[in-house]
Amino acid sequence: MIMQIGFNEATTMKRSDLSTDLRLTDQVGFEGIEIRIDQLQRYLESHRVEDLKHDFASRRIRPWTFNALESATFRGAEGHRQLLADCRSVCEVGQVIGCDTIIVVPSNDVGDRTLAEIQRETARVLRELGAIAENYGMRLAFEFIGYPNCSVNTFAQAYDIVQAVDAANIGLTVDCFHFHAMNSRLQDLQMADARHIFMVHLDDCEPYPPGYLRDHHRLFPGLGVIDLAGILTTLQAIGYDGPCSVETFRPEYWDADVKETIQRAKDTAEALMARVLGGADGGKR
Repeated sequence: MIMQIGFNEATTMKRSDLSTDLRLTDQVGFEGIEIRIDQLQRYLESHRVEDLKHDFASRRIRPWTFNALESATFRGAEGHRQLLADCRSVCEVGQVIGCDTIIVVPSNDVGDRTLAEIQRETARVLRELGAIAENYGMRLAFEFIGYPNCSVNTFAQAYDIVQAVDAANIGLTVDCFHFHAMNSRLQDLQMADARHIFMVHLDDCEPYPPGYLRDHHRLFPGLGVIDLAGILTTLQAIGYDGPCSVETFRPEYWDADVKETIQRAKDTAEALMARVLGGADGGKR
């Protein structure tokens, strides 16, 4: 099965913008792009949503996700109302441009909360957001964050929450860096239903221990120590054939030429897919 390769704007976010990322990712042959919500907001300061729709219509690349509704849990009443409003706003844009998925990220530093409390709160928020998204034909891809202080930081914990929510439009984002960073287990991924996985983030990292790794330690896929072969072959074995997007937050990549960074992201992802999945064409077109 062929996994399509896309690009996440986090990889160029300090020196680029949505218009540039869209033009260059299409030019190098990516299949899809993940739109950062902050980049979308900047774009809309001087453009209309219809301009973005037209830009996509003139290109082969497709909008895959909006990334992300962040710190979505334990917000308090006013923060929660803002979260729901933000979800509606992004859904409205998604309807126009044909982007049907929003990534949702849990909160860090939530204090003395038990695992049961975290599961109840996260499931509650996902159900509310999911009901809004459903009205627009949209999906939510919940992304666990592999940091010790994040309320949901392993694949198994996130998968249990998504199963508890039990809604067709709510699934997971599996970020390889976050999978590695808190020792998520391949055996848990092996037991998963691929229908619950909506997005995969491709990345690698430097050889630092679990619990210490942070976003700036990320590398292009295939250049670090993550068992990407294990993750990708497991995804393939359970039937996942969806999108895989290169996402790094490395300052060295931000400082480089934007087109060069986008091209390197494509080249490293394709090389990894060819090496690991053999006959998969890595999204070449």
